[in-house]
Amino acid sequence: MSAWKTKRFWKEATAAPVDGGFSITLDDRPVKTPAKRPLVVPSITMARAIAEEWDAQVEEVKPQTMPVTRAANAAIDKVAQQKTEVADLLAAYGDSDLLCYRADSPEGLVARQSEAWDPLLDWAADTFGARLRPTVGLMPMPQDPGDLAKLAAQVHGMDTFTLTAFHDLVGLSGSLIIGLAALRDHAPIEDLWQTSRIDETWQEEQWGEDEEAQEMAAAKRQQFLAAKKLYNMINDHPEL
Repeated sequence: MSAWKTKRFWKEATAAPVDGGFSITLDDRPVKTPAKRPLVVPSITMARAIAEEWDAQVEEVKPQTMPVTRAANAAIDKVAQQKTEVADLLAAYGDSDLLCYRADSPEGLVARQSEAWDPLLDWAADTFGARLRPTVGLMPMPQDPGDLAKLAAQVHGMDTFTLTAFHDLVGLSGSLIIGLAALRDHAPIEDLWQTSRIDETWQEEQWGEDEEAQEMAAAKRQQFLAAKKLYNMINDHPEL
C-alpha cells in the first residue's frame, strides 16, 4: 500500500517484525513507500507510531498528519538513495558552524554567546577530539581539516534513519555540534534549541517580537523537537 491520495479501506494497522526490521500492515497488506519500496523501519517503537498514524486516518489519508510515516518514507526513498551526499552536506556544517561566528558587540550579546556556545565547543573537543575555533564577524574562517574529518566520521557512521533525523537537527539549528549534542543527550533538547536562537532572542529583546517571525520560529522549534523524538524512536528497542 503506497498511494497517499486514497480513502481508508482497512480496519486495522499493525506493526510486526520482518527481516531487516519492522513493517506495518493495513489488515493483511504491507505498507510501502511512495516509491513502492517496502516500508521497513529499525524499531518496533517507530513501527507502532506509524501504525497509530494510519489508524488515526478517518476517510482520506492526510500525509500532513503523519510525520513519522513521512520521515520513514524520506529515509527509505531519499536518504538511503544518496546517503553519502547527505552525510557530506551535513558534515560541511562543521566548517561554518553557528557556534563559531560571534558578534563583536554589544557586550551583552558577546557574553551570552560565549556563555552558551563555548561549553559546547569544549564538549565537542573532549568527545570527538575536534576543536572548532570561533571567530568574530561573518567572514568565513576555515577550520582545521583534521578536526573536520573527525566530525565528518561521526556523521558518515550514522545509519540511514539516524541521518534522516540528524538532517533536521543540524539544518534547523545551523550547527553540526548542536546536532551531535542532541543525539548524545548532552543537554535537554529544548535547551539546545534555545542555544541555537541566541541571536534571534537578543534581537527580539531589543526591538520587540515580530508576529510572522514568531510563527516561523515556533514551526521550526516543533520540527527540531520532532527530529529528536524521531531519533529516540529509532533507537528504542523494548522487549517484544
